Amino acid sequence: MISTTDPDQIDFAGARVYAIPMTARFRGITVREGMLIRGPAGWGEFCPFDDYDDVVSASWLATAIEQATIGWPEPVRDRIPINCTVPVVGPERAHEIVARSGCGTAKVKVADHPESLSEDLARVEAVRDALGPGGAIRVDANGVWDVETAVAQIRLLDKAAAGLEYVEQPCRTIEELAAVRRQVDVRIAADESIRRAEDPLRVAVAGAADVAVIKCTPLGGVRRSLEVAEAAGLPCVVSSALETSVGLSAQLALAGALPELDFACGLGTLSLLDGDVVPGDASLRPVDGYLPVPRTAPEPDPDLLDTHEPTDPERITWWRDRLTRVRALT
Repeated sequence: MISTTDPDQIDFAGARVYAIPMTARFRGITVREGMLIRGPAGWGEFCPFDDYDDVVSASWLATAIEQATIGWPEPVRDRIPINCTVPVVGPERAHEIVARSGCGTAKVKVADHPESLSEDLARVEAVRDALGPGGAIRVDANGVWDVETAVAQIRLLDKAAAGLEYVEQPCRTIEELAAVRRQVDVRIAADESIRRAEDPLRVAVAGAADVAVIKCTPLGGVRRSLEVAEAAGLPCVVSSALETSVGLSAQLALAGALPELDFACGLGTLSLLDGDVVPGDASLRPVDGYLPVPRTAPEPDPDLLDTHEPTDPERITWWRDRLTRVRALT
């Protein structure tokens, strides 16, 4: 095994750009784009969202370089419990997503727009009906509420769900999370507060949250994310950044290497993509609510890479130029 994450070992010239339509609008996008790079240990994925600047994107590239050059630490478990993800859809579609997933935990997106409460309540009620009384429901507000709104809506959503497992990032700041946590009887999970912090290793989330959501792709790799998880001092959930199976395998490697894993992880997100870059038998889609921990990333299929290459040559140029700029920062 190679012992250093040396970018010079990567075939950057042969990097492939992909563009895969979403099955539903998620995080404001309808097409997921990114790049796949190859190194001596296999493939890595570089897929920061368009609105992320080059400095932020450098951590995403570090993850891909780690993946393609030295691989990951040894796992302590062979499979990971997975939550299904329910995007901003109507209650009938939400029920269908959960019922077909085979998962016992569902993460429901809420607060998509200022007047979304009635839609959110209906979506959560449908998810509870699909899961039954024994399933776990968590909701994600992506930090859009103020404290007063968060407290009021969490109480209503908790009632609609007949009990929420936790609420992910109800407000933007650590101080706001702490204020909400003092006023509700539902666990609070920190996501953006950790990964968007100037120094994720030093952000003080323990007094503001009960759960740390860790995403290795934007944090700079599996090893860096293990350090962040230890520094957070909280139970962790590993969640995806809407990668293909190539990038998702790094997230699973992180979940497999965490010393403790008390919650299902948000890694069933391939259902949000209308396709993948690896063949169906290698695609990382949950079976009976679990995903295996891979030792290496799955191999992209050349035909699928061709199929999902952007039809607009300007998008390919845009990604290649971005990769060149971000490489200069790593």
